[in-house]
Amino acid sequence: MENITFTDQLDAIDFPKVTQMLSQAYWSPGISMVEIQQGARNSSLVVGAFLPDKTQIGYARVISDKTRFAYILDLYIDEPYRKQGIGQALMKYILAHESHKDVYQWLLITKDAHGVYHKLGFQQLSRPLDWMEIRKDRPKR
Repeated sequence: MENITFTDQLDAIDFPKVTQMLSQAYWSPGISMVEIQQGARNSSLVVGAFLPDKTQIGYARVISDKTRFAYILDLYIDEPYRKQGIGQALMKYILAHESHKDVYQWLLITKDAHGVYHKLGFQQLSRPLDWMEIRKDRPKR
């Protein structure tokens, strides 16, 4: 874990590798590289996790106004590197990032990692009945 580096440089991201990873995720099966790249360009922060040989093994991005609100999404650690603390280290990198130091409301959605995020300070929504959504099927691209 100590040899993993994180970068927020968009040009360092290996988008073919990220596409391979995210297309296997339960929230984005079959996602295209075009959609991933467009999402990255329109995000306030994109972070990659890399081995010393520059192989990308993790990814996450943030949508935010950098003042009040931030939504963390697409956090993915490649299968062979899970359960080694890399995902938590990636989250700590994001939560401490200088460009988002003013944010006081952080959100994310998870189906199965509540315990992991709880360790980082995330709680169930304090006002879940206030939240509303429009949820559509992901367009074919």
